[in-house]
Amino acid sequence: MRLLFIGDVVGAPGLSAVRTLVPLLRRVERLDAVIANAENASNGSGLTLRDYRHLRASGVDVVCLGDHIYRKVEITEVLRHPDEPICKPANYPPSAPGREYASVVVNGVRLAVVSLLGRTFMKPADCPFHAADRVLARLRGTADVVLVDIHAEATADKYLLFHHLKGRVAAVVGTHTHVQTADEQVADGTAFICDVGMTGPFDSVLGRRVDRLLSTAIDFVPTMFDVATGDVRLSGVVIDADPATGRATAIKRVMVREGETC
Repeated sequence: MRLLFIGDVVGAPGLSAVRTLVPLLRRVERLDAVIANAENASNGSGLTLRDYRHLRASGVDVVCLGDHIYRKVEITEVLRHPDEPICKPANYPPSAPGREYASVVVNGVRLAVVSLLGRTFMKPADCPFHAADRVLARLRGTADVVLVDIHAEATADKYLLFHHLKGRVAAVVGTHTHVQTADEQVADGTAFICDVGMTGPFDSVLGRRVDRLLSTAIDFVPTMFDVATGDVRLSGVVIDADPATGRATAIKRVMVREGETC
């Protein structure tokens, strides 16, 4: 099974990149499934129902979210639907709208995606290690390939979860910092990268207009941190996994500019 995981999709430029580049990558990389972290897809924060439908129509099989999950409250309608391939962070409270994992069947292979939040420099959340163990116990015998998205600020949080889950899941991939790292690896059948990067405008500060952020940083006067528009790219990783064992065999970084050929 060959998977593409992309993140963090930022605003209209990120959605445009998904629309134009995901179908191309599906052909060129011979992908079986595409997963996207889309917590910033709607005007830079949250996800609307329309933009969720846009992602799905563009070839995204599973959507996961992060700490901005409920910024667009309408997404709770989708999160509560049992047949929609979208999940909340599994270390959110049980009462929070959404399911602990998302699952799809692709070419007969049962793929499950789990999202978790880190706890360093982040809003309070339950223990990601205990949440991961709980969800994996639920998935035992019902999923052939499991991918975990660790949405966290601290690299240590991401590495610790990788070592906690190493040998038990196909991949642990990091999101949230919007900067692609160069530490991709496979250990004990688990693929890992600290951050897959951003799908959106790179002529920016993490997807936002440079002039707006500079103004606030220098003068302390609040401004609207509007989504930027220039140098749009798709970032992510391609992961090869063996459904017979649930283990990964390879991981590679992907970064493509909108308008380029792969």
